[in-house]
Amino acid sequence: QVQLVQSGGGLVQAGGSLRLSCAASGRTFSRYTMGWFRQAPGKEREFVAASLWSGGSTYYADSVKGRFTISRDNAERTVYLQMNSLKPEDAAVYYCAAGWLVDSRLQRAYNYWGQGTQVTVSS
Repeated sequence: QVQLVQSGGGLVQAGGSLRLSCAASGRTFSRYTMGWFRQAPGKEREFVAASLWSGGSTYYADSVKGRFTISRDNAERTVYLQMNSLKPEDAAVYYCAAGWLVDSRLQRAYNYWGQGTQVTVSS
């Protein structure tokens, strides 16, 4: 069982930056692919970024590529999402998720989810 506790988020002006954090419990963090997803009002939850358990590879949604950076600290069992050049369309509730030994952008591949954190971007 893994528990994910998110922090960060809040209100920022367009063009600004925020960093989200997600701390995981358990001792096998390095075996989990860590992902970030988001859900805007009236929309389905969508993939944002992932840091694969193996090899350090990362995936990004096209909409955030070049602006967002996912990183992880296996020793601290924490994954981060650095969000730069934020746009109003980035506003959403952001969720971190953990998937055991997966290589996927699909939500169904992820076993555990954080509580969500609101990101609001003012124009």
